[in-house]
Amino acid sequence: MDDSTAKSNATVCIVDDDTAVRESLEWLIESIDLPVKTFSNGMEFLDSDSPFEPGCVILDIRMPGLSGIDVFEELKSRSSSLPVIFLTGHGDVHLAVRAMKAGAFDFVEKPFNDQLLLDVVQKAIKDDADTASLRGELGVINERLNNLTSREKQVLDGVVSGGSNKLIAGDLKLSEKTIEFHRSKMMEKMAAESLAHLIQMVTILDKSETSI
Repeated sequence: MDDSTAKSNATVCIVDDDTAVRESLEWLIESIDLPVKTFSNGMEFLDSDSPFEPGCVILDIRMPGLSGIDVFEELKSRSSSLPVIFLTGHGDVHLAVRAMKAGAFDFVEKPFNDQLLLDVVQKAIKDDADTASLRGELGVINERLNNLTSREKQVLDGVVSGGSNKLIAGDLKLSEKTIEFHRSKMMEKMAAESLAHLIQMVTILDKSETSI
C-alpha cells in the first residue's frame, strides 16, 4: 500500500485530559490533512470504534482514571494493533520506554517539537497500513500452504533454505526426478512466479510471528 492510500484511510486519535493540548494537537494533525478524533479520557476512547480503525493513537501517559499505560494494556488485551504514540513528561520517560518494549510504537516528550511529532505520526500510520496489508497477504499465503502435501512442504523447506534438487533429493532419500515433480507442484500451488517470490511469501509468514 502506498503512502497516499494509507493516509487517506487513516484517522489520528488524540486521548488527553488537557483541553488545550487536545486542541493544539488537533490543529497540528489537521494541518497535514489527516482526519482527527479527540477524546478527553481513556474510557471514552476505548468505548468507541477507533481502536480497530486504521491510523494511530496519541496517548497522554498520565491521565486521571485510566492512565495512558492502562489504555495501552487494554488495547493489547483486545488484540488491537493500532500503533500507540505516548506523550510523556521528562519524569515518565522510563514508563514510555517500558511500554515500547511491550509493543508501543513510540513516545514524544513534552514540550514536543511539532515536526518531530508529525514525523512519528506519519511513520505510525505507514506501519499500521503495512501491518494491515500483511494480514491480507497472510490469509492467502496460509491457504496456499495448507493445500500442500507433507512432501511438498518438505520440498518447500529445502528450496527456501537454498537447497538444490540434488541436495533435497539426498536429504529426503528420493530421486531428483521425484523432487523436480514435487517442486513443480509446490510452486504451482503456492502461485510462486519465481524462487524469489516464494522466499518473499515465506518471509511474510515468518514476519507474522513478531509483527502481528
